[in-house]
Parts: sequence; C-alpha cells; structure tokens
Amino acid sequence: MTVTLDEFRRRAADFLAANAVARDEPPVEWSETERVAECRRFHGALADAGLGGITYPVEYGGQGLDKSYLEAFNRELSGYQAPLLPVTISHGMCLPVINDFGTPEQRARHQARIIRADEIWCQMFSEPGAGSDVASLATRAVRDGDQWVLNGQKVWTSGAQYCDFGLCVARTDPSQPKHRGLSMFIVDLSLPGVDIRPLRQMNGSSHFNEIYLTDVQVGHDCLVGGEGQGWNVAVAMLMYERVAIGAADNGAMGSRMGSTLLIDEARRRGLHTDAVTRDALADLYIRERVQSFIGMRIRQAAAQGRAPGPEGSIAKLNAAILSRRTADVAIGLTGASGQAWEAGDDDAGQWADGVVGAPGMGIAGGTNEVQRNIIGERVLGLPKEPDPYKGQPWEAIPRS
Repeated sequence: MTVTLDEFRRRAADFLAANAVARDEPPVEWSETERVAECRRFHGALADAGLGGITYPVEYGGQGLDKSYLEAFNRELSGYQAPLLPVTISHGMCLPVINDFGTPEQRARHQARIIRADEIWCQMFSEPGAGSDVASLATRAVRDGDQWVLNGQKVWTSGAQYCDFGLCVARTDPSQPKHRGLSMFIVDLSLPGVDIRPLRQMNGSSHFNEIYLTDVQVGHDCLVGGEGQGWNVAVAMLMYERVAIGAADNGAMGSRMGSTLLIDEARRRGLHTDAVTRDALADLYIRERVQSFIGMRIRQAAAQGRAPGPEGSIAKLNAAILSRRTADVAIGLTGASGQAWEAGDDDAGQWADGVVGAPGMGIAGGTNEVQRNIIGERVLGLPKEPDPYKGQPWEAIPRS
C-alpha cells in the first residue's frame, strides 16, 4: 500500500531529525575520509527507512513513488546538513543513466547499491585534448572476444579517489565521425591498469583527478546503451549534470557563500546600513531568487516526465555567473580579511576558499562558452559554429 504524502513527509522529518544535523547548528567538519564514510552510512540508513531512491523502481532498490514525494523529501532535507557531496555525481548523473540506459542485468547488479551508496560512481569524460569538445576524445576501446581493452587518459574526474566505479566514454570505431563510434562502459576502478592521480587545485584541495587507463579489460556486459551509442548516453548524462548544478535549490555556492550568509556578515561588520553594500546584497538576493525559479521550472518539468533539455544549460550558465558575482560581493565585503587571516581561523578562510573556487563553476558541467552555444542554437535558433571537419572520420581529423 502506497504511503500518503503527509505520512511520507513525517517519516522523512523523523529520519532527518535522528540522522542529520540541523542547518542552523554549527557546520559539521569532516575530513574527506570521514565524509565518505558518513555518506555511505547515511544513505544506507535512508534506504533501510524506505526513503532511498524515492522515484526509482522497487525492483531495483527504489521506492517507486512519484516526483511529489521527492520534492517533499527535498523540502525537509533543506533544513539539515547532510553528507551528500560524495554522491552528487553518483546519484545525480550515474544513477539516472543506469536507470535509463542500463540493461536489466546492469540495473539489478548496481542500481540498489548506488542508491545505498555501497557503490559510489564518477563520470569519466574529459581528456587533455578533449575538454569542452568531449566528442573529440581519444581514449580507445578495442574488442577482444568477450572483453574490451581500454587505453587512454581522462582528466578533471571529480571524486574518483573515493569512487568504486566510473562511467567511461571511449572510442570504439575511429572510422566514424567524432560524434559516432563512441561507446559508454562501466569501469571498476579497482581493476588492474587503472591509475588515479589527484590534481592539486589553487584552493589547496584535490577534488579532481586524472585517470590513466592502460590495457584495462572490461566485459562486453559493461557496455551501457549498446555499442556505438556512447554519444547519446553522454549527452543525456551531461544534461543531468547541468540540471543537477543549475537546478540545485541551495544558492550558487551552496552553504559556503550566499546572500543570507553575506547579509549576516554585513551586519557583523556594521556595513548593513551602507547604501552600496545594501544595493549589492539586494541584487544578489534577487539573482538567487531568479535562479531558484529556473530550478523550480526544471524540477517541475522533470516531475511531468520531460527529459532534461537546453533549459539545463540556462540554469547552469546562470548558476556560474551568480557564483562569480557572489564571490565579488564577498571579497568586496570582507576586504583584506577575506584574503589574509590568522593561522587556525577557519571561519575567515571560508571566504578565500569560496572566492578561489568560484571560477570552477564556469567550467564544471561544460564551460560557459559551451552553454552559450547550446542556448544560442537550441533556444534562439542561431546557426551553429562552422566546423570544417563535419562528417569526416575521426581518424582523419588533425590533432595536436
């Protein structure tokens, strides 16, 4: 018997009160190892309580409920600090792709484990020579009986250092044009030949990685969507990523920086009566509200069963612009104290970390330039950029 929405909401509220920290409590400080462990525990308990994978089929570990239940849960969740970051890509991109394109065997093998965070997944798209133009990627997958042998390099892979599996797009037929001849593979990151190396960012963290694949053997049953269908799967996955970034109802920079936090900081510094400061904060608040309305529209479209479209690019681009504007307001408000502080003053360091990290929003999920091209072509109906190699085999296109 399906639980009513009110009963579900009460169950969610009770679970979160017992398993998460209220948003107005001091921030929870976890190391990366602790955060990942807590994430696995939290999602396992969530699934045991009948709250995991809310809209996914029951036979694959979900609850089989409609999007109104997911919206209700997210409203309750917005009042809590929860260890969600390690599964942002795993749940936001990989899980829906496996659900949409995976074989019944793949879904039975992985979907419930992804929902419970027993398995955490990443996406393996970008390469040193194929960043914004993902379709030009050079990682090869060669068929060898019932196996595929992968060789190549991926880069900017978020969270790979703690992930169990990755969805990797590779070239299986170089005689086809670059958008064809691609296939998507499930790669167990513990396999021989997988070498994950962290990339140090300018804010001191190592969220991204480069991954070297050397004669990595995966079974034919690891193909997602079928041979040669990798681009279709990748496009769907990128749309899910842009929607996850742009439609997130938590401000441009999540809990790190946003208008509410900056308004509180302005009051603390006695700047809340300054006309210029008030104007900047009001503008920021309005832009955040606009972003929340864009996200609301996308979530409502998803609730009606419509696949993500170019509106995901609008939301993602706006989120990136808002992130930079938030950083500008923050550093203008905090001044020198946002750039230098006493050792051990972690609260002061959050401003610098947010400012330094803000430009990344214009890269993650596709650069701002890529989003503008998508919006121009698919929303405004503008002509595509000229491509002198359109339709030519990938192996015939010059590469540096």
